[in-house]
Amino acid sequence: MNIKDEVNQKKIMYWTLWVTFIILLFNTFQISNLEGDLFSVKDVSKVTTSANKAASNTNLLTGQSKIIPKGIPEVYGKELQFSYDDIDPYDAAKANNAIEKFSNFDRTLNLEGSSLDRYVKLLYEDYGGMSCEFCCGARSVIFENGEAACGCAHSYAMRGLTKYLLTNHPDMSDEEILEEVGKFKVLFFPTTHEAKAQMMEEKGIDVNYISLTTNINRGIEKGAQTGGAMVGGC
Repeated sequence: MNIKDEVNQKKIMYWTLWVTFIILLFNTFQISNLEGDLFSVKDVSKVTTSANKAASNTNLLTGQSKIIPKGIPEVYGKELQFSYDDIDPYDAAKANNAIEKFSNFDRTLNLEGSSLDRYVKLLYEDYGGMSCEFCCGARSVIFENGEAACGCAHSYAMRGLTKYLLTNHPDMSDEEILEEVGKFKVLFFPTTHEAKAQMMEEKGIDVNYISLTTNINRGIEKGAQTGGAMVGGC
């Protein structure tokens, strides 16, 4: 082999090594990008999972739950310009304004005679009575004589709604009035009532606004993860 051939072979070897190096460098770069993409996909999956969980929790408080009442009450909604959506867990001012609207009925409406008797029957006697329960430990929102037994905002609103309906819609049945009061209670304690409803279903107990919110099944949710969310103040 002459010197010229030897030089040519060395050139070919150097070029081969250089091309191999370039290819290895390119492949390394591509693999790095692929790993970055895979990591990003994993991150997106984690974010999506977290978002789904958050959405699930949000849905409960924004009315996707089957027990959360939505829209305008058929009997008294338009005349009072009120919607169940006004008791909004994400808008404290809006919720407090709605609660105060009904609380004023408790302060200004005085019941007498048969209306008072029916009022006591509804909130103190039927189904063990209606109480705040998750806000205070009172037996009922009223005493046996019809006087207020609890001073929290929730009880004022529930008493006020009852008084308003007895005064302005006395043709409503006792069950219809209790259902409306029960809907308010669910709106005040949404996550707690969702957990309670689930437990009642598991025990084979019929779930409706009366069975869910009156004292007839009071305390059945103890030991469950209720979340404890509350709309309005005690």
